Amino acid sequence: MRADRLVSLVLLLRQHGRLSATALARELEVSTRTVLRDIEALSAAGVPVYAERGRHGGFALLPGFQTELTGLNHDEALALLVAGSRRGAQTFGLDSALASAMRKVVDALPESYRATAAGAAQRLLIDPETDLLSRRLVAEEVPDAVVAEVRRAVFAGHKLRIHYAAVDQTPKWRTVDPIGLVTVRDQGYLLATRSGADRTYRLSRVLAAEELAEPAQRPDRVDLDRAWQERSTRFRTGGDHVTVLVRMNPARREDLVGTALAVLAEETDADGRLRLEVTFQDPRHAEWALWRLGMNAEALAPQWLRDSLGNHAAAIATRYGVSSRE
Repeated sequence: MRADRLVSLVLLLRQHGRLSATALARELEVSTRTVLRDIEALSAAGVPVYAERGRHGGFALLPGFQTELTGLNHDEALALLVAGSRRGAQTFGLDSALASAMRKVVDALPESYRATAAGAAQRLLIDPETDLLSRRLVAEEVPDAVVAEVRRAVFAGHKLRIHYAAVDQTPKWRTVDPIGLVTVRDQGYLLATRSGADRTYRLSRVLAAEELAEPAQRPDRVDLDRAWQERSTRFRTGGDHVTVLVRMNPARREDLVGTALAVLAEETDADGRLRLEVTFQDPRHAEWALWRLGMNAEALAPQWLRDSLGNHAAAIATRYGVSSRE
């Protein structure tokens, strides 16, 4: 909307002092011609914006044009800026709105807070794209039109039609009652009910969505955190999941836990080694997770897993001509 763009344009000039039409167009994601028309509209409305000619010229506001928000202290402002650095908004298609909101927050801060809060926020990094081992954490791509339609239905409390591609199934249209949206490690999920039964849909598998006019059948209030925990528990304990008892080197704990669905129990033996009861997606997942840890972990149960890992080790030893020694 043009009104929002005009506000964003003013805030950009407030924060940067002077920007060229090209820079403004890039920030606002419009053409330079649109920027020039917006500048004319601001001038006509009495906003003190002027042009500076020359190689380093651009547009700027007269000094002192500002509205301060005095209710925030330094730590409150820092908390907002840090929250704005998280990537959850991208999952729900709100990244552009978040960027605009952060500009407004920074611009509205008293002068004494603005520089220190913004500088402090630059010293904090939340959820980087890679970990220390350079493993890239890839956010799932969801078309803006899809996530916007889902978001509208969730907030309006309307039924939602989605064209959903479940794993190993042909995509189908289904009508659901949306409850809420959840993001976990840059993966977005829609919590809903269908014919009264709980359903969880991965946003990246929603191919199309349509908000309906019919009200959704759902409670007025919901504890989304509790609902997510309950569904997570059902997911971890259902289907073909397998539970494994492992004794391992504590230094490699995170390597195991990072691949497991859940840790059901954990204790330390007298010799300092860890004993964990963990759940995996299926037998193949369990074999892969334990094999990659080599001598740092031993599967104590179930017996079929011990047999499988032993047979695998024997086959590798045979291939490389390794003989057992007394």
